[in-house]
Amino acid sequence: MAYDEDLANRVRDLIGREPGIGEKRMFGGLALMLNGNMAVVVRGAGGLMVRVDPALSEQLLTEHGAQPAQMRGRPMRGWITVEPSACAKDADLRRWVDQGVTYTRCLPAK
Repeated sequence: MAYDEDLANRVRDLIGREPGIGEKRMFGGLALMLNGNMAVVVRGAGGLMVRVDPALSEQLLTEHGAQPAQMRGRPMRGWITVEPSACAKDADLRRWVDQGVTYTRCLPAK
């Protein structure tokens, strides 16, 4: 399944001018990279996958539409999936994208 191009454009509008941003298509989605590290993924299955501070994961998982990210049935520490309905409003999308970018800025560049 292809990713939602409209959602991808909304994410680009939020972080496109951030220094060090790049894009990479993978797994049917579009990964937005910051200094070589994935920050936010527009998922082929819909919605987002967001890199978050692992120390904040439990708190963030209480928010509407947030679920633990999984890869091949295994939880991905420091990643959360966000349902499309939970990022439909601009303010909600901005909050999730900011989570991903803010944490990824702390990581060493690749």
